Amino acid sequence: QAQLAESGGGLVQPGGSLRLSCAGSGFTLEYNTIGWFRQAPGKEREVVACISSSDSSTYYADSVKGRFTISRDNAKNTVYLQMNRLKPEDTAVYYCGADIEAMGVSIISNEYTYWGQGTQVTVSS
Repeated sequence: QAQLAESGGGLVQPGGSLRLSCAGSGFTLEYNTIGWFRQAPGKEREVVACISSSDSSTYYADSVKGRFTISRDNAKNTVYLQMNRLKPEDTAVYYCGADIEAMGVSIISNEYTYWGQGTQVTVSS
């Protein structure tokens, strides 16, 4: 059974850093496009970053470009989201998802097949 599990969220001060992990089980993340999305209270789920299955090309939302980095560790079957210079507006529940049909980057949440349970990130002083 394919599953994703996020970890690494928490409370951090503005300007701080966190690294989120998305661990896969039951399938190989390396062969799938993996995306990080977030959802703040009262807002729709939005894409944050994505890494493609075909050539590991990446996509970043404008709001996080230059601050966040998505990467894979294939040996650990894990995708990471390194978040630096965090801002209060980054506060949200962060989810990782797998789009098992995409070859390139995928930024539409409805196209994702598997989701983790989410991890809360709170940026506050």
